[in-house]
Formats: sequence, structure tokens, C-alpha cells
Amino acid sequence: MIEQQTIDRINDAARIEEVVSDYVSLRRRGVNLVGLCPFHNEKTPSFTVSPAKGIFKCFGCGKGGNAIHFIMEHEQLSYVEALKQLARKYHIEVIEKELTPEEQALKNDRESMLLVNDFAQKYFINILHNHIDGKAVGLSYFRERGFRDDIIRKFQLGYCLDEKDTFTKDAIKNGYKKEFLVKTGLTFEGENNYVADRFRGRVIFPIHSLSGKVLAFGGRILKKDDKLAKYINSPESEIYHKSNELYGIFFAKQAIVRHDRCYLVEGYTDVISMHQSGIENVVASSGTSLTPGQIRLIHRFTENVTIIYDGDPAGIKASLRGIDLLLEEGMNIRVILLPDGDDPDSFARKHNASDFVKFVNENSADFIRFKTNLLLDDAGKDPIKRAGLIQDIVRSIAIIPNQIIQAEYVKECSTLLEVSEQILYHEIAKIKNKRLTVKLKRHKKTKSKESELPKTQGENLTVPVKEKFADEEEHLIRLLMKYGTHTLYESIDENGENQSKVSVADYVLYELENDQIVLQNPIYEKIRQEYKKVYQEDGFNAESYFIQHPDVDISRVSVDLLTEKYTLSKIHNKYQKPKTDAERLDELAPRFILEYKLALIMDSRNEKMQEMKAAFDADDSIKMETISTDIEKIDYLKQILSKELDRVLNIL
Repeated sequence: MIEQQTIDRINDAARIEEVVSDYVSLRRRGVNLVGLCPFHNEKTPSFTVSPAKGIFKCFGCGKGGNAIHFIMEHEQLSYVEALKQLARKYHIEVIEKELTPEEQALKNDRESMLLVNDFAQKYFINILHNHIDGKAVGLSYFRERGFRDDIIRKFQLGYCLDEKDTFTKDAIKNGYKKEFLVKTGLTFEGENNYVADRFRGRVIFPIHSLSGKVLAFGGRILKKDDKLAKYINSPESEIYHKSNELYGIFFAKQAIVRHDRCYLVEGYTDVISMHQSGIENVVASSGTSLTPGQIRLIHRFTENVTIIYDGDPAGIKASLRGIDLLLEEGMNIRVILLPDGDDPDSFARKHNASDFVKFVNENSADFIRFKTNLLLDDAGKDPIKRAGLIQDIVRSIAIIPNQIIQAEYVKECSTLLEVSEQILYHEIAKIKNKRLTVKLKRHKKTKSKESELPKTQGENLTVPVKEKFADEEEHLIRLLMKYGTHTLYESIDENGENQSKVSVADYVLYELENDQIVLQNPIYEKIRQEYKKVYQEDGFNAESYFIQHPDVDISRVSVDLLTEKYTLSKIHNKYQKPKTDAERLDELAPRFILEYKLALIMDSRNEKMQEMKAAFDADDSIKMETISTDIEKIDYLKQILSKELDRVLNIL
């Protein structure tokens, strides 16, 4: 972990306007800067940067945060990776805390494997461009495929000499251990110290992580040899899990966000050719069926996926299972079938970006319609095949989480399949009930296992919290954030001496603490607890403290609370200038506290009324009498709070 002292130095050095200006053209508007949002398409700037507060906020798409969050969002990096990138920009040495021996060993293994891959990437590139065989065989192949030199370098393509262990020997000679060459799969190891280069005689396609690190390689054989696979990949390792990676995602992520769409193809060359033609929001599953991990990776950037097929019916049918997983994830899927004889690689080489997009828009179909027509052609008039087709289509519709979209597909498929909507809904219900039964059985089995756990383990289970009192709690936390250290009133002791100031935070925190109130929103409650600990420290500034908070959730919520376009409460009077919130804290603070307490009281009363109904149904007169007494007490408190709130509102 990075030491807090280092994080503070990075936060202090990273000026939000400098960081954002590397990616967005900004112009001044009053005390702030504005520009076109990099996270969604817009013609009128709604993206605002506040140098004074050190934050950005888009009032179009809602994204906001500090400099670290901007880098995380724009570059799709983790919190730690974003910190390190900013540290490099501002020449700050990153010091990390000491890890346990086990953590350090794992970290060292991962880092060593990444370093080996980095060496291999540079080695293969050098061979491709500077070795006589690399240029004659590898570079010639890429150029024959129509790849420009700038694209070859962009994707860091390379070549491994067709020699037994030349790469392995060079790597060891340069100080890299055989252990990590074997772990990454770059080297085969056998008995009697036998070693061989995995990718010998192949052109190389590096596979990158979201942050651009080389996790693995793909290699294509160039000579004809029926005994060798045309393509091979690095094996699974500590740093590479094939089911969680997509080829080209590092180069595509920003374009996917910008266009709010991801094109999904099959192979490496499909991705490269489309980039060369100007289509950059494209990734490949590298010849495997889609997995949940890959789908979640796409879903980080967009909900809209267009799958590009080259017209091979067998290949299309084999991929339908993976596409159902996309539906289950709530993705919007369209399918495009390329003209006969074309794959994404060849089609992209024949067309520029605008022609390609035009073809997709004019010829793509939503997945359910595409799948229905595809299977209808196969089923023909055979009643058994048609029955199987209906079951298949219904299974796809049943997993769509959006009920409105599901209903539209039922209507359409009813027409296409010549089956009544009632029958389709009946089949959907059967499938859902079957899945629910399976889930309940799994849940029962899980609960049974949980009951066998030691009590301390059970206590660590996270229980979802109901989102009640959202507005009331938001008002209170925003009040603390913006005005917590402001003086609310001055108090004097009984002798008229020892005058002291009571801040907004003193008042709000005391009122909540005195009534033992815990905020229902877990992030707000975290903020309250931390605020209570630090707000009396010298120089405490709630805005900067929570905006730069190391807890990403707290920091983002703080930005949202502090960048709302409206004030806490506006009053308009045609005879006088409206008061600002800062001028009305003596009115707003008690009002927000009273509104929150009243909401809690009303919720408690509703729960008691539910209990009363249950007691009435059970004919339990004793319990009804007890509950009735509780309701009377609640009503008494409600009356007091309502009167007090009316008094405050009359002042307003």
C-alpha cells in the first residue's frame, strides 16, 4: 500500500486544471473552467473544473471527482495505479508500506513476470524491425496483410525467430530468471534442462491489460505445418487469466466510452484492421466464447455491444451461448452479418470509418430478431425443430432483466414464430420458476453452511441497508460539508460569563448523538463518524478533507454533495434580496434536524402499524395493547416535533 504521506503529497501537487487539461480543452468561465465532457458525447459544454475546490463535475452525465478520480475514470485505472501515474507526472517518489512475507512473495512473482513480459515485448519488436529474418519473414507478413508501419508499432507487434531457444538464452543472459520465463509460458521446460521458446517461428501479438501492461502473447505460425496450431496463446498464469481479458481493450477503452458502443470481433487482425480504418472502439474475444469476466470488462465502458460476424453459420451458432450471457448482464446487443467472403479484417481494409459505421447502422439487427431468423432458416417446417427453436428463443428472452424490453421481444417473436404471446409468457414463467427453485436450493445450502461457521465469521457478513431518508440525510451531510465549522450561535454560562461559540457541526453532531441516531446511508454514516473525530482540529477544511479522502466512495460522494447546482434552500422575496444559505444557518440547521427526526418517527409509526395489523390478524389482544401504547408515545413525540418544525418554518 502507498503511505498516506505520499498520497497527501500527490494530492497537494496534482492541480485539477493541469491534470484535466492533458485530455480536455478548457476555457475560463468565471472562477471555473469548462469544456466538452470526455466521458459522453455533447455539443454544449457541461463539464466544469473548479481549481479552487480541486474537483471536476459534469452536469450532463454526472461524473465527478478529484484529480485522482479523473485519471481513474479516463484511463480506467485502479486507485493505486492512478496515484502512481500522477506521481510520475509530478516527479514524486512513491513509497509503499511493508507487506507481509506472503504478500511480498506474491507481489514479487507478479512483478517479475510482468518485467519478463516487458522484456519479451521489446525483444520481439526489435527482432521484427531490426533482424534480417524478422524483417524478411515477420515484417513482410504484416505488410502483406496491409498493416501500416504506424499501426504495427501502435499494437507493438513482433516476431520470434524460428530457432529452438534463442529468445530464452537472450533473456537469461539479460538477467531474467528461467523460473519466470517458464511461469509466463514464454519458455517450455523439460527433463535434463531442456528449454525451448514457445513462440518460435511466429509473429507476436501482445495482449495488454487495461492499464497497458503486457499480460500475455498470442502467436501465429507463418510456415505450413499441419502438426502445429495456427495460433497459440500464453498459458494461464498469476498475471494472465484468459477469461477476464479482451484483446485490444487498452487501445479501445476511451473510444468505447466516447461512442458509447463496443464492436466485438473474433481475432487479433480484425481489431488491428478496424483501428487502421478509423474504428477504434473494437475488441476481440480471441477465438473463444464470451465469458462473464469479459462481459463485465465491456460493461465498465458501455451497455451497447455490436457483434460482427463473417457469415459462417457454424461459427455463429457456436457463439450464441456467450451472447445470452450478454443479455443476462443487461447489455443492448446488435448483430451485423458481413457480406459473403468478408471478415472484419478484410471488410475494414476495403472501407473507411464513416462507410463502415454507415453499413453497420443500415444492416445491423437486434440480437433476438437475428437469432430468431437464423434458427428459423435452420428449422424450416419441421415441427420438432420449430419447437426446439421456440424453447431456445424463449430462454434468451427470459434472461433479459428489463421487463419492458422483454415484453417488446415477446410481441415481436410472437409474430415471427406464429405463436401466441400467452404461450411465450407461459414458457418464460416456467423457465424463471425453474431458475428460482435452483437459486433457493443453492441459498438453502449456503445458509446451512453459514450456520456451521464460527459466530465471528457470521458477524462479518454484509447486510444491505434500505435506502430510507435519502433526502434528509443528504441535507445534513451537505450542511456539515459546506458550513460545519461556521458559527451557529454563541452560548453564555449562567453567570453571563465564559462566552463560547457553537458551530453547525457541534449542533448537528450533538443532536444525532444525543438521540443515538445512525444514518441509514453507509457512506454518509462513515462521513459523520470521521467528521466527529477531526472537525475540531486546527485548520480543518471539510471540503478539501473529504474530496481528497483515500476512500474512493467517500471522495466521490463528497464531490457530488459539493457540486450541486442548487443551494440547500432558496427563499425568494420580491421586496428584498434572497438570503444565502450561509446567512440562514440558524434557521436551516434546526429545520434539517427536525425534518430528519420527524421522518424517523413516521417510519417507526408505520412499522408499529404493521405490527398492529399482524397482532390483530393473530387475535393477540395483549400485544395489541402494548403496541397501542407505543403508538401513543410516538404520536406524542410526532406532535412535539411537528410543532417545533412549524415554528422554524414560520421563521423561514
